[in-house]
Amino acid sequence: MAGGAGRMRRAVFAGSFDPVTTGHIDIIERAASMFDELIVCIFHNIQKEGCLPLDDRVRFLREATVHISNVRVDVFSGLLTDYMKQQKARVVVRGLRSVKDFEYEENHASMVHHLMPESDTIFLLTRPDLTFVSSSGVRELIRFHGPVKGIVPTSVERAILELYKRS
Repeated sequence: MAGGAGRMRRAVFAGSFDPVTTGHIDIIERAASMFDELIVCIFHNIQKEGCLPLDDRVRFLREATVHISNVRVDVFSGLLTDYMKQQKARVVVRGLRSVKDFEYEENHASMVHHLMPESDTIFLLTRPDLTFVSSSGVRELIRFHGPVKGIVPTSVERAILELYKRS
């Protein structure tokens, strides 16, 4: 076990995953190799309607990570640090595509550390061939019935194609 004498190393990778992308899956696969358990947590904002229903996002994440034995998908509404304490996790994993992402994520990491001084944040750079992939970009493609092949997991692509047929 990583982390020494019987202590499980658990990390949280949090986001809206609306929808999950191949960029997210890349970060999840790489982060999972660093920890005993990686919790991929959909933070649900009850005041914000997602593009995809929450149940679908959970299902898509579970399907896309089924090949990674130490990944658990969960949902939470509230402060990330409250969730981390509840799960006995001390590490947050964040993916970075650009300097712009870093500026935002650095502030977020500082706030998490302020609220939970024993926590740490690990930044993983997105693979260069995936830096253009974002959930907001995928949502725009969905809005205009654009192609999503290769930028979302297969199960998400199938669901999006079904949406296209209905609208």
